[in-house]
Amino acid sequence: MFKRLLPLLLGGACATLQADPQPSAARLHELAAEPFWLALGHYQRDRLGGWRSHVDDGGFFLAERGERDPAAELAATLVALYRDPALADRHPQCRFPARTRWLRERLALDDLPQPQCREYTDWYADIAPHSTVLVFPAAYLNSPSSMFGHTLLRIDPPGIDSQGSPLLSYALNFGAYIEGSDNSILYAWKGLMGGYPGLFALLPYREKLAEYSRLENRDLWEYRLNLSAEETGRMVEHVWELRQIQFDYYFFDENCSYRLLELLEIARPGLELTDRFPLTAIPADTVRAVEQAGLIERSAYRPSREKELLARADPLSRPERDWTRRLAGDSTALDAAAFQALPAERRALVQDAAYRLIRYRKNGEERDDTSARDSYRLLQAINRAPPPRLAVERPVPPENGHQSRTWQLALGSREDRSFAEYGLRMAYHDLADNLDGFPLGAQIEIAQLKLRQYEGDHWQLQRLDVANIRSLTPRSTLLSPLSWQVGGGLERVVGKGRHDDEQLVGHLNGGVGATWHLADDLLGFALATARLERNGDFAAFLSPAAGFDAGLLWRNRLGNLGLEARADYFHNGEVRRELSLVQQWEIAGNLGLRLAARREFSQQGAPASELSLQLRWYHY
Repeated sequence: MFKRLLPLLLGGACATLQADPQPSAARLHELAAEPFWLALGHYQRDRLGGWRSHVDDGGFFLAERGERDPAAELAATLVALYRDPALADRHPQCRFPARTRWLRERLALDDLPQPQCREYTDWYADIAPHSTVLVFPAAYLNSPSSMFGHTLLRIDPPGIDSQGSPLLSYALNFGAYIEGSDNSILYAWKGLMGGYPGLFALLPYREKLAEYSRLENRDLWEYRLNLSAEETGRMVEHVWELRQIQFDYYFFDENCSYRLLELLEIARPGLELTDRFPLTAIPADTVRAVEQAGLIERSAYRPSREKELLARADPLSRPERDWTRRLAGDSTALDAAAFQALPAERRALVQDAAYRLIRYRKNGEERDDTSARDSYRLLQAINRAPPPRLAVERPVPPENGHQSRTWQLALGSREDRSFAEYGLRMAYHDLADNLDGFPLGAQIEIAQLKLRQYEGDHWQLQRLDVANIRSLTPRSTLLSPLSWQVGGGLERVVGKGRHDDEQLVGHLNGGVGATWHLADDLLGFALATARLERNGDFAAFLSPAAGFDAGLLWRNRLGNLGLEARADYFHNGEVRRELSLVQQWEIAGNLGLRLAARREFSQQGAPASELSLQLRWYHY
């Protein structure tokens, strides 16, 4: 096909091509196979052979089958570069500056026409790309699209370290484009199935900074990359080519992090970062890949507004926290005699905490006169008596946490039967996993499979989790977040099934409640729960239940210990209860040993006890 098209494609160019008037078919095929050209077209090997571009937008290609034929796209581009320069901003050279520069260099095209690309030139000059920072907003459980975190690039102009501010930089972001307001379930489903188009956007960094660290209360990690000004400029050149160009967006692989890795491969050809992520691209794993590639020069941590508030309130006594809440609700309390009687240094801390509490509460809300008046009065008091500089403890960086995929091997017994259990979790972290780089009380498990082999070579599917998410955020005198959990899939429960006392059931469950700090590194939680179950032992097709889930989570010298009691009370009279204990020993960052014990009670069968010792290997 290409050989038949080549004479036609070259015919329009041979009159003006001087440096290489008729590049041979072999030469063009050689260029089309180079990694940089493949990166410019976002090509990857198709599973059935040949090539396929990740770009899902016909406007990106000049050849009829350019999305599947890199050589045809290269030949079509070469012809297009010699079009009438009067096309100006509509000229292919203006539309594809990265392609133009590369072909000019590789084929010594010194005679190319010179169209006036004013729109591109002004855009590039406004950005003034000089250096690059990888930005990682940490995981945010209350947003389905942000549960695993996010990555974006900050494009800095010259002199940013010595005389500029990152607020003047630009943020380069890739995300799903959503029209309307889909609910969370539809959003998650369409995100998994590629139901949203993905687009690149370049916008002022201050807007992204406000969105992530303020509106969503997310910590930010900024990683200065060692890309040169030339490499950063090469990447920005290509971003111009991707304006309004659509990609299919998938939460777990072709997502924000994967697309940014493609851009880094254009900035520095030969990195091959995307080759490490054939199945999933979890943002923390992609940050780790960038670090392992030697791209990170240094890092900086920006705590969220919530972290800053909690750090300021931490040294306050209970009466001082009461004053903080009172001042945040009515700033006239600044003049109260009891408040003025506090030592000056303590008043300074309380005033600052009260101001931060107001700003935290007003996140995402419209400005109102009352809060504006209280904020102004508190700022005046803070200016008269400034508090000490706030110091927020820097947590373990996310790239130092365990990797996202987990392989599991367990030996154990259930009553008088021994078993071996083999498991795989695609992502990401549970309450007992190695904690470095993760917050205590946060759990996100996606696609977990467990197969069990009993004595006598009897195999059974023990569980298959689609998702299991828990957010156990502790309450305080200043903040009162809800704790919640949701999960669904297949699991074994006590019953009258064919395999002794266990029945495989489908379920969907959720719960809401509260978590408290009982001591340093000790959380207590209690949630009211609801469950919907498909159980062959029940007469109804679907059986609802209400119940509770309560327990303790303790960070100790070995690792994490969880003690939990839960119960489900079904509408048909069945009562199912369970006590469980889990202790993880953190052998290494990506290796853990877990002891688990549980006791189950059910009216469907006799009580059952289970004990297991599990080796967990975290490996992408």
